[in-house]
Amino acid sequence: MLSIENLSVEFGGFTLLDSISFVLNRNERVALTGKNGAGKSTLLKIIAGVQKPTNGNVSVPKDATIGYLPQQMKLDNSRTVFEEASQAFGHLKKMEQDLEHLHNQMAERNDYESEAYQTIIERATDLQELLQMSGIHNFEAEVEKTLLGLGFQRSDFSRSTGEFSGGWRMRIELAKILLQAPDVLLLDEPTNHLDIESIQWLENFLSTHANAVMLVSHDRAFLDAVTNRTLEIVLGDIQDYKVNYSKYVELRKERREQQIRAFENQQKQIKDTEDFIERFRYKPTKSNQVQSRIKQLDKIERIEIDEVDNSRLNLKFPPAPRSGSYPVIMEDVSKSYGDHLVFKDVNLTIERGEKIAYVGKNGEGKSTLVKCIMSEIDHGGNLKLGHNVKIGYFAQNQAQMLDENKTVFETIDDVAVGDIRTKIRDILGAFMFGGEASDKKVKVLSGGERSRLAMIRLLLEPVNLLILDEPTNHLDLASKDVLKKAILEFDGTAIIVSHDRDFLDGLVSKVYEFGGGKVSEHIGGIYDYLSKKKLNSLHQLELSSSAAVTNAASAANSEQTPDTSNKLSYQEQKELSRRQRKLERDIEEAEDKIGKLETEILELETELATPEGAVDTKKLQKYLDTKKHLESFMNKWEKLTLELEKFTS
Repeated sequence: MLSIENLSVEFGGFTLLDSISFVLNRNERVALTGKNGAGKSTLLKIIAGVQKPTNGNVSVPKDATIGYLPQQMKLDNSRTVFEEASQAFGHLKKMEQDLEHLHNQMAERNDYESEAYQTIIERATDLQELLQMSGIHNFEAEVEKTLLGLGFQRSDFSRSTGEFSGGWRMRIELAKILLQAPDVLLLDEPTNHLDIESIQWLENFLSTHANAVMLVSHDRAFLDAVTNRTLEIVLGDIQDYKVNYSKYVELRKERREQQIRAFENQQKQIKDTEDFIERFRYKPTKSNQVQSRIKQLDKIERIEIDEVDNSRLNLKFPPAPRSGSYPVIMEDVSKSYGDHLVFKDVNLTIERGEKIAYVGKNGEGKSTLVKCIMSEIDHGGNLKLGHNVKIGYFAQNQAQMLDENKTVFETIDDVAVGDIRTKIRDILGAFMFGGEASDKKVKVLSGGERSRLAMIRLLLEPVNLLILDEPTNHLDLASKDVLKKAILEFDGTAIIVSHDRDFLDGLVSKVYEFGGGKVSEHIGGIYDYLSKKKLNSLHQLELSSSAAVTNAASAANSEQTPDTSNKLSYQEQKELSRRQRKLERDIEEAEDKIGKLETEILELETELATPEGAVDTKKLQKYLDTKKHLESFMNKWEKLTLELEKFTS
């Protein structure tokens, strides 16, 4: 699909990438990994053509297309969400306009036997076939399906892109790139602003629809689900493993252990040979043997051990001052913005030392409830903090709020007080900002480096309640492991808002799910919660099919008493069944109409291809009108089908 040949990148004498080469083949899904600052994003930019290498080449087939999702982007605020995502099909719209122009030319001309007229007919026929193959009649349904999969509501489709935060704008751009179906897909941290359900949708999409994919992500579970090859950038070089991330970690460890054993054996052999040469160098009776050993030594191919990048985030939270037994108590807490209800009747109690997770779709209130705890916004109900609670807060946008014109040292020096100011250099060194790195301007730091810098600010004071809102965004996998270990060892309480399943696995013992204006408690870890969610979905599937009859009868016998098991009432099931049957009838009618229109269009195309038909403007107009009707019914069929899917999921 594409090949990288002896590619190098240098910055002011520092070599970031050193003569790397590899080939990306069709249907390969590659995880590009390495520590922050290793050159992952730089390599993606070079492949995408956004940046030039110092040396080397990127060879891409002439007709191959590349889709690139950077970490930061700009969108046109003059379009709605649906219009912006539909830009993926701009080339189809252009082709449709060209076809209409050709049809108009055919209607206006009367030189039917001329070569120019035949050329117009041929071009129109070719365009018509291309449009049919490209799916011009159902692209709106594809746009809708993709936007819904990435977490948008239908009510969002008509809103301006300018109304959305950076994370949601990234989703719009991701939708646009996925809809373009490029030959090579380059994704730089696509999961950073997605919730768990959207990540799982993206996993399925990339696994089943994508061609060649190369992605950077710090979500181990996402990498394992999507990729089948891992490229590691380490100290400017590329290590290639034809396996997913978890298997790569095992193979890398095994490979290094084998190299160490082979290296040690070879070093013993070399030393024994050198000792023999030195011992008998000057003995005439051993001269032939000495010369033989010297030649043998020269022929040995020296074993090298893969270099290991040992720079690592060394994170340890200070001892937590003892708080009360219940750091957070909520009773009937609610929050609304005007008529929009975020959540209501939230009742939860967090015990000292608990590690809990807030999960759910973006916009369902996770960060809002955090702000309520922080007293940053008003709310209804009672929310109490326990005795001697001291909060350490890491916000999603904290890294972006840093002053870009200050150095790393100045950023910390501004907030440090007392004796801690004498230890700033030591602290920065522990976070891989040692030496000259502490004098870097914030504006030249990568996303991961900014996150680490923001994390340092959190460590300046001892706290007993950590509130971490998406703390792993932009942290590399090694740094995430260290942060996870530090939170596990933290002797205070922790509330973690995260979509990273691997990070939460083994870290939290309770999950609070946000959705539909409610906050539900789930005892157990993140995978226990996800397992329960899948069972709930199957239960709902049963209710929407034949099992609904049994449950409806049961509900009727109970005379519609309050349903505490989340089952639908009899009347609700009856209404759902009625709506489902109507949808099925409407879909059948639409399919019948589509079949008739397609037959009619084929007949008209046959007639228009004759000399008599080519001059019949009424027939041409009928053809164009019929095509519009077909497109209308195709859109209707797609919408009805999507609506029906809601009853079976």
